Amino acid sequence: MGQTLTGLLTSVRAIAGRPGTPPRARPGGGPDPELLAALRHCGDHLAALAASGPLTDARRTRLIASIGALTTACSTPGADAFDALLRTGQQALDSGGEAGARLALALADEATALRVRSKGAWRLRGNALDALGRSEEAITAYERHLALQQNTAASRDVERRIATLRAAGDRIDEALALVGGGSEGGEGATGAVRLSRHLPAADARAAFTELVRLRTTERGAADPAVRRLAALYAEHRRLSDRDPMADPLLGGAEPIGVPGLRRLLAGRTVCLVADTPHTAEQEQRPGSSLAALIGGYDLVVRCDAVRHAAPTARTDLHAVTLRGDSPWKGPRWDRRATARLVFGDPLPHWRLALRSRLVPGAQDRIGDATLRRPLHDPALLAEAAADAGEPASTAFTVLRLLDFLGTPARVDLIGFEGPAALPPREREWIGARTGTTDDTAVRITLR
Repeated sequence: MGQTLTGLLTSVRAIAGRPGTPPRARPGGGPDPELLAALRHCGDHLAALAASGPLTDARRTRLIASIGALTTACSTPGADAFDALLRTGQQALDSGGEAGARLALALADEATALRVRSKGAWRLRGNALDALGRSEEAITAYERHLALQQNTAASRDVERRIATLRAAGDRIDEALALVGGGSEGGEGATGAVRLSRHLPAADARAAFTELVRLRTTERGAADPAVRRLAALYAEHRRLSDRDPMADPLLGGAEPIGVPGLRRLLAGRTVCLVADTPHTAEQEQRPGSSLAALIGGYDLVVRCDAVRHAAPTARTDLHAVTLRGDSPWKGPRWDRRATARLVFGDPLPHWRLALRSRLVPGAQDRIGDATLRRPLHDPALLAEAAADAGEPASTAFTVLRLLDFLGTPARVDLIGFEGPAALPPREREWIGARTGTTDDTAVRITLR
């Protein structure tokens, strides 16, 4: 293998030149500059392998064979070496280790420069960045792959990986918000720990570990915010180690937490529609101004048991509060919604309610445990339950959550008058934040 490796390195250098030297021009044209640059990267890798001693790893042997095939394709007039380039990149990734991942990324960079619309090249780049722990860059590359991939079934694993990487980053963002460190790795109140979703995975893991240690030392393990921070850390480690498995009892819905909901709402117009006979009748009437008004919003929110609106009435976000004695039993939530938020406490009974009342296919996303008690969660509004008085209405809980998240472009209430009017304490809160009212459409616009 030593002579084969040495001979291959000589061939690669003859075609592509040595590091730091421009490639020699070939009579009658030759490989594209990107292919020559890829060969130089391969030559550097081969030189490092030769210096490391005898090769006994079958994966590296396959990589060397793949580099040989790429070298042959580059030296054959008229040959298309692009597929050989991608195969070599994949073999570099499969060979393991940081050096293999760096070679794969270098080859993927040349492949995307050579063919910017190659879905295989973008997927290779995403895989290489992922292996190097550069999650945010990996997501960007994976999204370029998905934009080019027409066969959605072939990309489900990529979609799952994007969801995993985002979820891991969301745990970091929530942890930073919890400790007051901002969203971009500020020091916050815990000293010199710098945590960010943009850190390489190993560095983020180490920073997260240190953040939990410092916060626990400062406030004690019994502190609610410390307990939430520890839970976020555990979730981040789980997501970093493997892709999340779908919970078959959630009907195939994707769990969504605080950062995910914030992204869903960002820059969008939102309306909460009261479930009254008058609003439902106007909404269903052809040519109705109210129907046109509701249809103009980016997100339509409905709450609790929707008895009057038509089953086909648009519902982008459905929110429901579990009331009465637990365990909560009731009809299943079969109204179609893009996302569903379920508010309730304690946690075990909340989970049981979700698993018994969610209908498979009726929602794409379901709020996770971080969204089950937004008014009283220390990581969110942190109101003391004893000070809250009578339980908040679901609409008011949603309004407070949207106000706290602060990302919607606009929030309106439609139809909350007469029998649908909110309790006095809630109306007082809304009145202090009302920007405009529209008696014609019975609309209240929050500032």
